Amino acid sequence: MAAVTTTCGYCGVGCRLEALADGDRIVSISPALDGPANEGHTCIKGRFAHGFTRSPDRLRTPLIREDGELRPASWEQALERIVSELGRIKTAHGPDAIAGLASSRATNEDCYAMQRLMRAAIGTNNIDNCSRVCHSPTSFALRRSFGLSGATGSFTDIDRAEVALMIGVNPTQGHPVVGARIKQAALRGCRLITIDPRRIELADYGAIHLSPRAGTNAAVVLGLCHVIRRDGLVDQEFIAARTEGYESLAELLENCTPEATEEITGIPAADLEAAAHLYGEAASASLLWGLGVTEHKYGSEVVQLLCNLAMMTGKVGKPGSALLPLRGQNNVQGSSDMGALPDVYTSYRPVDDDEVAASFEAEWGVPLSRRKGLTIPQMFDAAIAGELKAMYVFGEDVAQTDPDTAHVAAALENLEFLVCQEIFENETTGFADVVLPASSFLEKEGTFTNAERRFQAVEAAIPPPGEARTDFEIIGEVSRRLGHEMGWESPWDALDEIARLTPQYGGVSRKRLGRDGLQWPVREDGTDSPILYDASFDRPGGRGHFAALPYKAPGDSADEEFPLILVTGRVLQHYNAGTMTRRTANVDLVDRDRLEIHPDDAARLWIGDGDRVSVRSRVGHIEIEAQVNTQIEPGHVFTSFHFPETRTNLLVGQSSDVNTSCPEYKVVAVDVRPFSENPSFEPALGTAG
Repeated sequence: MAAVTTTCGYCGVGCRLEALADGDRIVSISPALDGPANEGHTCIKGRFAHGFTRSPDRLRTPLIREDGELRPASWEQALERIVSELGRIKTAHGPDAIAGLASSRATNEDCYAMQRLMRAAIGTNNIDNCSRVCHSPTSFALRRSFGLSGATGSFTDIDRAEVALMIGVNPTQGHPVVGARIKQAALRGCRLITIDPRRIELADYGAIHLSPRAGTNAAVVLGLCHVIRRDGLVDQEFIAARTEGYESLAELLENCTPEATEEITGIPAADLEAAAHLYGEAASASLLWGLGVTEHKYGSEVVQLLCNLAMMTGKVGKPGSALLPLRGQNNVQGSSDMGALPDVYTSYRPVDDDEVAASFEAEWGVPLSRRKGLTIPQMFDAAIAGELKAMYVFGEDVAQTDPDTAHVAAALENLEFLVCQEIFENETTGFADVVLPASSFLEKEGTFTNAERRFQAVEAAIPPPGEARTDFEIIGEVSRRLGHEMGWESPWDALDEIARLTPQYGGVSRKRLGRDGLQWPVREDGTDSPILYDASFDRPGGRGHFAALPYKAPGDSADEEFPLILVTGRVLQHYNAGTMTRRTANVDLVDRDRLEIHPDDAARLWIGDGDRVSVRSRVGHIEIEAQVNTQIEPGHVFTSFHFPETRTNLLVGQSSDVNTSCPEYKVVAVDVRPFSENPSFEPALGTAG
């Protein structure tokens, strides 16, 4: 047997793991005692959900579509089909008729290779990744407010904080090791403020829980800021020395009184005031948020308001006062850091910056486009319009996880050619012309970047099954056959190139990563940055920027026809689309998605616990089992999206964040009623345009 230390491939916490393998099978996984993010802990997924690696469902050979059916094929046949079809489409319609999606489940080096494939081998900036549908608002807002796209501190700041304010995040379910860390901090005296339409588990450990109406986060944060300003809790010295734009915000805050906030959000004015004082009076306080903030029409604006809150009180750049966005997937931070986005290269440097583009042209030996590419929603629209002809989707089940499923399906059906690179067949591969068998995180090497900006090494514990190959190897071979030789022998060569071309990562190397990893920015001498902005912000003049952004109503709202608001999210036992966890014993713990509904709403609708119900939104209809409990607030319902047969995202329309196109998964008006074989309403099947 052989033991390998690697980094977990589930959520963005970045737990270090010890994987014990016997030949080509994982025998057991345990937490690394010296893991900087997990400190000897792991969750049910990281420790036990590894059986998927040798599931009988694993893709072991390439598949190509013939006569409408996918059949096994050789690698040579699959690669020839890809090169032939992409070459044909590029010649006939130009490189911008092709688009690619990188994977936030894959390594930094995989994602870097994918964006290089699209830019250098194809010739387009049509490259995106799933951060578009989760934390792109966080990236946008942090860059606007502070300068850099990442957490301002580390998980250790939770241990040092007198107060932790959590909004739109449920760590014990989505990020269990951080959730446990917060519990421990609370037991030691850290005072918790939880803000969520559901009463999350950590509310039971907290000082104050606020339950706002879904879609009113901006009003909540503005109300907190109003009280802090009104009651003299502002750090005037910090504002004067290190920020700009406060006067405009102060003017906006005049009317954001606790009473006005209560009218919008439903939060009692006294509770809002108590929370503001708890945060404002603390010597150190950290802010944590998740998809309950970002996946809204104005998610990017709410993150900017959270940055305002931190700057008003001088709680940035200090131990115990970190802004910590909890990233969903294991490498959603890194996939964007690596330039797998349509408008930037590595470290978020614009594609239309001649100096930056020229440095990549010199390294890659090809001319590069200065035109911004398409985002994921724009790709689907372009496919339906007949302008986008081909897509290369790598490690992303868009037909299950993206909003308005019917619209996504129509887009995929309208493509002339679709390549999927995956470890299992899924909803998206059902539309593919070629499917390539790839590798899981336990079968590859490279690096992940966790939610605290920490590069950490990934090492292979077992080989990919059958004829499956590593993602890095596949992308490099496709690029070579398209005429662009990347010239790397291993992912570590790619990491060296990333460091050469990216000043923020200049000191990163395999040797320097060691067991603790490195938090970017990493200087040439290898010193890293556990805390950002201790002296200045990374913006012009070194000043943080206050954004005066008023509350605006969400993209959807309850009415007589759709009287309840649906919120979607995750549960502890499963991960994202369930691709991996549904193929482990975790499915024995939770075997389906369920719809949480408050007893008051259930009684009014004649719904009992365990009943099958019909759920209809403005764009779609699903059937699901009801779970009656008091965790959800009246007027709201909640479900996860882990099981493809539920098709949760049929209910989600195309409302999205105003700055980043991140879908508004968290505010969907629905009608819920007992299931009937002959429903009285005609279910909407979605829109195709």
